[in-house]
Amino acid sequence: MWWYDPLYLLFALPGLVLAMLASFYVKSTFATYSRVPSDHGYTGAEAARRMLAAEGVSEVRIEATRGMLSDHYDPLSRTLRLSPEVYGQTSLAAIGVACHEAGHALQHARGYALLGLRTAMVPVTSFGSNLSYILIIVGFIFHSKSLILAGALLFSLAVLFALVTLPVEWDASARARRGMVQAGIVSTREGMAAAKVLQAAFLTYVAAAVNALLILAYYLLRAGVFRRDD
Repeated sequence: MWWYDPLYLLFALPGLVLAMLASFYVKSTFATYSRVPSDHGYTGAEAARRMLAAEGVSEVRIEATRGMLSDHYDPLSRTLRLSPEVYGQTSLAAIGVACHEAGHALQHARGYALLGLRTAMVPVTSFGSNLSYILIIVGFIFHSKSLILAGALLFSLAVLFALVTLPVEWDASARARRGMVQAGIVSTREGMAAAKVLQAAFLTYVAAAVNALLILAYYLLRAGVFRRDD
């Protein structure tokens, strides 16, 4: 099986290490700025609501959810869900994260095409990824390059999803950086500090994309795609 293959480790370890470093960096950056209160004292929920209101968006619900840094925007229910570390806290970290999620809500309200594409890809990507592992495992068991290739092609949906996510997340952060200052939630100086949390969080998406690309390359290699016939 591929997890006994030293070549698999060669492809998987760089992505795994990068993901671990990115996760550590975002948590440490969030922890640092979670100890820095904002001058105006807006909570994360208030900051998100104020930023959306400044853009004329009022139909988005904002509610608390469980789980550390589990913050997300649900375009299907038009609900912005914020973790306890963000929802009721007045730190620059909380405001940065909340406004980033508000940025996704603004993308939805403005018809940002890549957000719509990513949302549409979720069920297809989930199904394709699950099926890909089955095909790849069976392919390795029976030494079938055709099955491994079929699994790799399905896995490429996950790679595409990770790549589409990058501009979506970057754009949401850009909207947050502008919006939190323009709406008077934070000063320009505070906005630069809050943006550091968003920059750290973006690296986790970069790590996920790199990891997915490396794993796909391994599957394709094992399927014989890169092998030349003499």
